[in-house]
Formats: sequence, C-alpha cells, structure tokens
Amino acid sequence: MALSKATFLITALRLAGKLPLRGAQLIGRFFGMISWVSRSQLRTVTEINLKICFPELTDEQRQRMARSSLRHTGQTMMEIPLIWEWPVERCLGLIREIEGEELLTEAKKDGRGLLLLAPHLGNWELTGLYFSSRYRMAALYSPPHIKEFEDYMVKVRGRMGSELVRGDRRGLARLITLLREGEVAGILPDQSPRGKGNAYAPFFGLEVRTMTLVSKLLQKSGAKPLMTYSERLKDGQGFRLVIRECEAGIDDDDPVVATSALNRSVENCVREAPEQYQWEYKRMRHRPPGELNPYKPGKVC
Repeated sequence: MALSKATFLITALRLAGKLPLRGAQLIGRFFGMISWVSRSQLRTVTEINLKICFPELTDEQRQRMARSSLRHTGQTMMEIPLIWEWPVERCLGLIREIEGEELLTEAKKDGRGLLLLAPHLGNWELTGLYFSSRYRMAALYSPPHIKEFEDYMVKVRGRMGSELVRGDRRGLARLITLLREGEVAGILPDQSPRGKGNAYAPFFGLEVRTMTLVSKLLQKSGAKPLMTYSERLKDGQGFRLVIRECEAGIDDDDPVVATSALNRSVENCVREAPEQYQWEYKRMRHRPPGELNPYKPGKVC
C-alpha cells in the first residue's frame, strides 16, 4: 500500500513538474482561494497566527493578508514540483536578482563554515537548490513516513551534490564535521521542535518552543550564520534571493538568549514579505506549561 501511495505521489509531482511557472502559480492561487472560500482549517490557523503576530493591523488588513498568504502557500506547493523536476539551470534561471551577496563573500573569505537559515518564506526549495549549486552543502531534513517517497525526495534535492542529513544524533554530528571543515549547511529554523532540550523564546511577542539546534551547531563549529529566502516576484517574473545578517546573540551560551535572537532573525525576514510566510503552520502550538494553546481554545499546554 505504501509503495502504491508513493508511486501516485511521485507520478503527480512529475506531471505537475511539466507545467510552466505561470501555470503552476495560477493553479496554486486557485487552490489557495478554495481554502479561503471553504473556510478550511488552513484559513483558521492562518487567521489565528496573524491575529497574534500583527495586533496593530485592522481586521480588514489581516483578512487581506490571510487571503494573500493562502494564495502564496498554494503557489509554493505548486512550485515545488518544478524545482524538483525541471533541469537545474532552468530552475536557477528563475532567480532574477540577489540581494546581500556580499555577505556570502565576507562569510567565506576566512574559510569558516557557513550555516544558512532558511525560514518557510517564499520558495525555500529554490533557495536550497541555489546554494547547493554554488557550494558543497549539507541540508537537514525530516524523513517522510513513506520510505519510497523519501528515496525520491533525497534524489531530487541532492542532484547538485547536496548531502541530505537526517535530524538525528548521527546526522547532527555530520553537520558539525562539515561546518568545521569550512563547508555549508542549511536548516529550516522556524519549525516547532518536539521533545526536551529546547527553549521558550518570543516569536512576534508570544513565548513559543524554539530549537536550540542552531546555537549548538554554531558553538561547536564556529560557523557563520546567515538568514536567506527567495521572495516571489509578481506576475510569474521569478524570484529575488535575499541574504541577511542574523541578530547578535544567536550563538550565545544561554539558550533563551540564543533562541530569542534566532526568532528575531526569522521575524525580521518575515516582516519584509509577510504574505509569503507559511502562516498555515501551527508555529505557536508548543508554549510554556500552563499557557493557552491558541489553536485549541480553553486547552492549556
């Protein structure tokens, strides 16, 4: 059964991968509007997140942002097959401009490792492909439940030589080794981590569980951290790759200081293109014990 499901998913991705960018984005926007009109769970989560993170906006402004966010998330999902199936040169041709490239040059000039932090903003698959085409790179990932689909995903993501590393003890040791050797590693830093060993830090003013992995990697490797994302341009024109400095303190020994700096770094990027952030994700679901779960009214964490 798992194999047939994997076969179906891979076939669907390969068919979608034959679309042009404008066509894929148009379909993605349509799916986003269906989520909006049907008052789906995605819309509910998006509205909750925006109410928490942008209290200064009017209800009408947040509604517009929520509607736009669902359209952008739909586009991201329809763009992924293109990034996975198109020839690499065609994918990289979608990047029309790069902002902050001098930060890369500065970070690499002394031979230090480089830790790239790419939040769920814009098209993160294109971001990863760009850096794997430029550097020897390893990227942390969480394996899907279907083994055959994982094989496909690792193959397409690693076709430029990028090393896909599982988020377990062995994988983290591999990342540290590569960073110490002056190589590049990539992480999605805005997931809500499970288990112990993490910290609670403010994200858009709300205390949420935040990964301490980033600060630990930086402390053990001496690598330089940078934020990065690919912003979607209007009317199917492509993307703008953006590179930003991280907030001071992201490598601090105090986990609260470090995770607070990490969340501020993510927040700074999100505020530059808020409609393109994946607000449909329950980022705030893990809060300090006794605090209310914003997605389940009346239930405490």
